[in-house]
Amino acid sequence: MADVKKIATRVSLGEGLTALAAEHDDFIVMDADVAMATMTNTFRQKYPERFVDCGIAEANMMSMAAGIATTGRVPFVCSFAMFVVGRVFEQIRNSIGYPHLNVKICSTHGGISAGEDGATHQCNEDLTLMRTIPGMTVICPSDDIEARAALKAAYEHVGPVYLRFGRQPVAVINDTEDYSFTIGKGRVLREGTDVALIACGIMVQEALVCAEFLAEEGIQARVINMPTIKPLDESLVLKAAEDCKKVVTIEEHSVLGALGSAVCEVLSEKRPTPVKRIGMQDCYGESGPALGLLDKYGLSGKRIAETVKNWIR
Repeated sequence: MADVKKIATRVSLGEGLTALAAEHDDFIVMDADVAMATMTNTFRQKYPERFVDCGIAEANMMSMAAGIATTGRVPFVCSFAMFVVGRVFEQIRNSIGYPHLNVKICSTHGGISAGEDGATHQCNEDLTLMRTIPGMTVICPSDDIEARAALKAAYEHVGPVYLRFGRQPVAVINDTEDYSFTIGKGRVLREGTDVALIACGIMVQEALVCAEFLAEEGIQARVINMPTIKPLDESLVLKAAEDCKKVVTIEEHSVLGALGSAVCEVLSEKRPTPVKRIGMQDCYGESGPALGLLDKYGLSGKRIAETVKNWIR
């Protein structure tokens, strides 16, 4: 996939919001003093009157967003995952989730691909935390095209939505004429019957790389892009389990509570199936280059293929 165009989905966030603003005038963008990093500065330059820099005061920003949502406007609230989720969980839970307000929470710099920002800034718990909030929709898009489509879908959805965007450039893999995004639906990117690889976010491109390595070993892997972690596409998971008999989940996140847990919950209740969860294994990241960290923690396509091959055999 070296020759494939690569775009960081945080760039998609800024450009996607700017494009969406040309069609709808009832939403605003809020940021916590990191607009140059989240790329919402793109929106600020085009629509300064619809942009609010709340400073390094994330809890206050969430409370402001809740208040704004009660007026009928739609706030998109943006910052690093560690700050926009980890620092203000109580405000999200009680001020946005409990009254089910129409606030869209957008994070960047989640996972270990935040790289040199170090362990304190590499949030590997955000998807789990947001998934536990009743009524919260949780989305982790895989590339530029899906990120833009997810923003539009989040705007059209009535209720709180959490979207996770990345710092690391990723391959554009959904550039097809028949691509469409629907909240709660996954998509098969590659057919196979020996094992099903279910991935989200930047791990979708690594799952495709993994499938190529496995094919060289005579293992045909089905690759599923699962951008919506809540609500999960249960029918697609059950079909994969029925056809492939073995399931692997792949996420740039703790294996506790997010995609892997969601898939295991469905299968344990409706179709018991062997599952291997690949992700951060109850550990912190560290400072270093993003690609080096992904490889060290077993999240590069080649390392994932080694894990899957050994597990199957």
